Amino acid sequence: MAFDERGKASLDRLEAATDRLRSRGPDHRDTFYHEGVGLGHRRLVIIDPSPGANQPMSCESGRYTIVYNGEIYNFRSLKRELEARGVTFDTESDTEVVLKFFAAEGPSFLRRLNGFFAFAIYDRVDGSLFVARDRLGIKPLYFYQDGHHFIFASEMKSLAEFPFPRELDNVSLYQYLQLNYIPAPYSIFENVRKLEPGKYLRVKDGRVSETSYYEIPFEKGVSTNGSYREVQAKLVETLEASVCSRLVSDVPLGAFLSGGIDSSIIVALAARHVDRLDTFCIGFRDNPLYDESKYAQLVADHCGTRHTTFPLTSGELYECLSGVLEYTDEPFADPSALAVYILSRCTREHVKVALSGDGADELFGGYNKHLGEFRVRRGGPAAFMVKRSAPLLAMVPWSRDSVWGNKLRQLHRFARGARLSARERYWSWCSFTEADEVLALLAPSRKRFGRLQEEEAFDERREAVLAGIGEDGDLNDVLYADTQLVLHNNMLRKVDGMSMAHGLEVRVPFLDHHVVGMAFTLPPEYKISGGMTKRILRDAFRSQLPPALYRRSKHGFDVPLMKWFRTELRSMICDDLLDDDFVEAQGIFDVGAVRDVKRRLFGRRPGDIERQVWSLIVFQSWWQRYMAV
Repeated sequence: MAFDERGKASLDRLEAATDRLRSRGPDHRDTFYHEGVGLGHRRLVIIDPSPGANQPMSCESGRYTIVYNGEIYNFRSLKRELEARGVTFDTESDTEVVLKFFAAEGPSFLRRLNGFFAFAIYDRVDGSLFVARDRLGIKPLYFYQDGHHFIFASEMKSLAEFPFPRELDNVSLYQYLQLNYIPAPYSIFENVRKLEPGKYLRVKDGRVSETSYYEIPFEKGVSTNGSYREVQAKLVETLEASVCSRLVSDVPLGAFLSGGIDSSIIVALAARHVDRLDTFCIGFRDNPLYDESKYAQLVADHCGTRHTTFPLTSGELYECLSGVLEYTDEPFADPSALAVYILSRCTREHVKVALSGDGADELFGGYNKHLGEFRVRRGGPAAFMVKRSAPLLAMVPWSRDSVWGNKLRQLHRFARGARLSARERYWSWCSFTEADEVLALLAPSRKRFGRLQEEEAFDERREAVLAGIGEDGDLNDVLYADTQLVLHNNMLRKVDGMSMAHGLEVRVPFLDHHVVGMAFTLPPEYKISGGMTKRILRDAFRSQLPPALYRRSKHGFDVPLMKWFRTELRSMICDDLLDDDFVEAQGIFDVGAVRDVKRRLFGRRPGDIERQVWSLIVFQSWWQRYMAV
């Protein structure tokens, strides 16, 4: 949306910006122009394949025009409601329902939507633009504003086609090096923002106003009524309704099936309503530590699905590395993105929509840090002894490359975190690189008196996440913080980005707002008990899943980064991305500190350096494509 003649000139870039979203919407492309407004869209056809459902879509009067990314699962019931009011429809698409519900009710209609989305609606009568994002942040939206124009896009690579100053946000860089991602509403660029979940913008007369329409209904100390068994039944009912609503599709649909509890629950529920549901997983032929394909097959046999396993070697996984780096348009260094990328690519050869189990860990307490938090708060002799042993554990060699080395690594993190306050512990367990190590990496020009120049701004951002965590709280405080930090900034961004790289839509039943609302009425003991994580999920679905799933520990996914760093990637590290001359000319990192990282990486005791190195590689690769031009 242009505010002056200079802004209107940037409309020339709309066609190129739209084309940058080709993989996200490979089925149709079109643009819309009206005076100083331009809207571009790439469509992934899921509901109503007819040409009439293409976008940008305008209503009959021409007043409202929409570009929309996502799906609304209750669109048919909303459509019937509008039809009862006399509204007519030309398509069977959910897009038209969103457009006409907005025309009928304005911004309040957002609370009626059950789905995931990012969309913009232009009103040519009053010249305003309405931009909204779904409740949990499943679909992304970036925007840039200055005195000349307002620009938005689903991906940074599309936004980058327009002229704006590409100035690094130093605080975002600092957060990225700690967390391996950049939390919303900020981005790697100073003047580019991400619209936060559950919010909408209204742009009119050169001004942008932001409004929140949804917050997770979490009230401390308020718990659900009913016995544990009754709550289990209610959870099964609520989650099954969520899965059923997400089965609507006019194209082939399947489900990811990793062999873990979360995806297995989704498959068990979906298989009740889909005859011979297609399920998909990847297996790692030369890395049995992370291969869960046999458990996925057990679930598939139990539920009667048509199952496909994509067997991979670490070499085949490595071949995807360049594709992941190329698609990454803002620094993001979760290495498990590689697995999602290749799973999505293989799955897309069979179906266009896939259900996943994402979100369960954040809602029901599935991570090691949640179990650690539970044990720290519970106390007891074991926690006390581990806490006291922190200095000794720091001296023991550990790594991610073996079962026992990884357990020692986790024990070290637990012991170190147990000595911190609740807030500091949460931030430490969310981080992959400690603050002092990050500070050492930065060039002197980005520090003042040995501290980050923007230390106050960093503290404000961190406090916004940690505000709800207190020593007198409980595990739900931490889970709520995860929904505000980890869930949409890391997990959902990873899944959306890597699936959309192949034009695959991934739906997440655990993040239906009814399921989320229920999860935050459950007391912590329903989620973790003893050494059992996600207790209520495991108990509620015990009769529907193979017993073998309950006799194994949680397996995350990791890639053989250390092996690659010392073999295939060694030249890229030493002679290109982390080369001394390049780092010095770049002026972002301290040459000596980067040299120390390389020395440690190739030394005899690298420890947990691999995630730090990976974050540097991802950043440097991004820098070469977006800044060194």
